Amino acid sequence: MTAAVIGVCAAFETASWGFWSQEAAIVPATYLGKIHAAGGLPLGLIPDARVVEQPELVLDRIDGLLLIGGVDVVPASYGAASDTRTEATEPRRDAFELALARAALQRDIPVLGICRGMQILNVATGGTLHQHLPDAGFGEHRRSPGRLDHATFHDVEVDSGTHAASLAGGGVQTVNSHHHQGVDVLGEGAVVTARSIPDLLPEAIEWPGHRYALGVQWHPEVAELQHALTDFVSATQQSRK
Repeated sequence: MTAAVIGVCAAFETASWGFWSQEAAIVPATYLGKIHAAGGLPLGLIPDARVVEQPELVLDRIDGLLLIGGVDVVPASYGAASDTRTEATEPRRDAFELALARAALQRDIPVLGICRGMQILNVATGGTLHQHLPDAGFGEHRRSPGRLDHATFHDVEVDSGTHAASLAGGGVQTVNSHHHQGVDVLGEGAVVTARSIPDLLPEAIEWPGHRYALGVQWHPEVAELQHALTDFVSATQQSRK
């Protein structure tokens, strides 16, 4: 079987390598490793204004879309003013990913959003975000900035029989968190399928009306969790038929 092509939306940041330090499109190897392990072929997607107007330029070439973690989503994209707690944003990336997410859902192309990617999916379907979770009465979900290891682990309750359960297992599961924003109003058609313990913050949302549309607030690409992306990659392979 030909490997399914997974389009991975790259972060757009200042990066250093060798003698260089400049703006770069970045896809962390942790995501690539999990896609390879599941049998998929990752393809980095670089923010491009032309794709905002014509998402088919990308979607005609991929079998699935992966939205990865990163900086805060621009509040204006969900009709809000920036809060004093809003951190760095990248409007070029937001416009690119929102356009791709909306068009992928319209085409019923499998989509997985991780951390910021879950927030992008929620905004793409008309939802909103809390700009700083502690201010909204939730717990601290970024206890160890810059880390995704055991120091960030916490428990979530995952609904059985869902895409979230296929990813991480049903019932109480251990995941990691590295975010200070989160889902407020759910996007159209979305349902919550995992909740943080004990503050009940949505940790996974999905769209039952689609073949595969899932957002998780944790980071399944981290090897220590032993979570795989096989269910997502399998859905992309089926979409090629």
